[in-house]
Amino acid sequence: MKILSRIALIRLFIATLLVFTHHFALAESKIPYEVNEQQVIHLNNSTVAQLLTLKGIGEKKAQAIVNYRKQVGNFKTIEDLMKVKGIGEKVLLDNKSRLKI
Repeated sequence: MKILSRIALIRLFIATLLVFTHHFALAESKIPYEVNEQQVIHLNNSTVAQLLTLKGIGEKKAQAIVNYRKQVGNFKTIEDLMKVKGIGEKVLLDNKSRLKI
């Protein structure tokens, strides 16, 4: 009887662990990065996920920013962001208070 109880407890523990693991994996996949309106985005080292928190920046534009950095090098000014294809003055103005070099 003791062996059966131990096996049942181990199974219960594993099932509980799997449920929590699954729950947290789903939560992370829905929100790749926490959005915070005050969060500063450093143009020269931000990830695609971080760039996605900017207003008017979707997956393609975020990836374009990262690709631009790889091809051209670091941004020297915040205004250099407009050199990235698809990013204009409106996107820059909407996010300027959150952008840093």
